[in-house]
Amino acid sequence: MCLAVPARVKSLTHETARVEVGGVIREVSTMLTPDIQVGQYALLHAGYTISVLDEEEAKRTLHLLEELEESLA
Repeated sequence: MCLAVPARVKSLTHETARVEVGGVIREVSTMLTPDIQVGQYALLHAGYTISVLDEEEAKRTLHLLEELEESLA
């Protein structure tokens, strides 16, 4: 099974972005989302932003992932 998680774009360079997921900053490729902007949320999978997400949808998904994590603890 594959999982893509919402990540917020903190900064951009040519074809890479620094994104935040759960307080962790990672550098990822934006080749698949060339129009992404700083501050937007994207689905992150295998080191790539694969689509841009609406902020409300991203926050709702992050909340559901947190609930899932709590239920497994």
